[in-house]
Amino acid sequence: MSFFISVRNFYGRFERPISSLSLIGGFVFDALTLKRLDTLWENFWVVAHLLIVGVFIVLVNKTENSGGDEKNPERAHFWYVNILQFFFGGILSTYLVFYFRSGDLSVSWPFLLILALAFWANESLKRHYEILSFQVSLFFLSIFSFATFLLPVLLHQIGPVIFLLSGAVSLLTIFLFLRILWRVNREHFRKSKKIITVAIVVIFAGMNILYFTHVLPPIPLSLKSGDAYHSIQKDADGNYVVGFEDIGWKSFVTIYPDLHIVLGEPVYVYSAVFAPTSLNTTITHKWQYYDESAKKWLDEGFVFLPVLGGRGDGFRTYSIRNIDLAGKWRVNVETTRGELIGRIRFNIISVPQDITPTYKTI
Repeated sequence: MSFFISVRNFYGRFERPISSLSLIGGFVFDALTLKRLDTLWENFWVVAHLLIVGVFIVLVNKTENSGGDEKNPERAHFWYVNILQFFFGGILSTYLVFYFRSGDLSVSWPFLLILALAFWANESLKRHYEILSFQVSLFFLSIFSFATFLLPVLLHQIGPVIFLLSGAVSLLTIFLFLRILWRVNREHFRKSKKIITVAIVVIFAGMNILYFTHVLPPIPLSLKSGDAYHSIQKDADGNYVVGFEDIGWKSFVTIYPDLHIVLGEPVYVYSAVFAPTSLNTTITHKWQYYDESAKKWLDEGFVFLPVLGGRGDGFRTYSIRNIDLAGKWRVNVETTRGELIGRIRFNIISVPQDITPTYKTI
């Protein structure tokens, strides 16, 4: 028994550094282990965290009635708050991993910043866990973020109707949860009711604005890999044999890798887009050229391409275009609604004759 008391007192003394290290470690663990958001394990992981968070929000508010103390490790309230914080961190780190993989940072950064700030607030604003509106706000954001990718996985569809349905499911879930909180601590709930309502409306409206302005990452789709090549051919085994320019380690630090071609010759842009099992959809390759004089990107055409869900490394496809302008190019891999899944960038350098590329199988 004395051992557990020693452990309890040690944690109470070094609570902040232990909490920070555990949350950072959890984020790294999620990044390394969470691979596909359409598997039973990944979704069970999130559902279990949400259920635990819901239970401990109730317990935190229940023990507050009996004089809970979030600073005293000898009281149950202390542990309820810490467990709540830990599992909130687990949920938010999972979302950061999944949403970061979907979409392009140059467009999706506002939503990713919101998730990152929520993750930071979970760690740095611990005393706010005594505020019911803070708990409910994070919980509703967590529920809505989960429903946004769970329903496409379950219904095998994406689009505005599915997103609106996700919002409706999230509102219904949080309404039922608030009914439970009202029964647990009516006085506390009554005092927080207005700010909770405002917070839910703001989060709901914000998520819809981000979605319909194409800022929200197009989860559950994600660009697993993509590049520009001199040539692409399919071999007898169904693999792609590509001709590329081997620039070694520079490929990892160059935003617009050079592609040397004779102007007028074709460039092949390959993309492997992940979609959940049985979710078949259509994407577009939107080719754009950067006009240095006008300082803007110009559309140079687009190609519709099918994507069949289920392949872990993404459904492979490519588009071709004859290039007659040297300079910066990019191909936006988008949904048919214009949501950016990812970008493939390259810099065309004109040469008088074809170079000899290196070949590899992908």
